[in-house]
Amino acid sequence: MSAEHRDIPEPGELVYAPRSSWLPAFLAFAIALVVCGVYAEGFMVRGWVYAVIGAVAALLVFRALVKDSISDFFGLRRKQKTRGAVLPVETISPPAKR
Repeated sequence: MSAEHRDIPEPGELVYAPRSSWLPAFLAFAIALVVCGVYAEGFMVRGWVYAVIGAVAALLVFRALVKDSISDFFGLRRKQKTRGAVLPVETISPPAKR
C-alpha cells in the first residue's frame, strides 16, 4: 500500500437507516397463531378461536406496519443535491510468492 494522500469528495447522496421495530416480529407471531389455530383443535378452546384471534391481530399489526412505512417515506427529503464521487482506480496484484 502506498501512503499517498487522495482527495476523495464526500458522497452526494444521504443514506437513511430504518428505525428498529417490533412490528415484524408481532406479525410473524400473529400469522403463526393463525396457522396453529388450524391444528390446535381441543386445546383449551376451539381451534378456530385461535385462528380468528391471530387473523385480527395480523391485520392490525400489518396496518400499523404499513402506516409506519408510509410515514417514514413521506418524512424523507424530496430533493437531494446529487454529486457523484469518482472512486480511485486500484490495481490488483497477486500475492507475492514465497
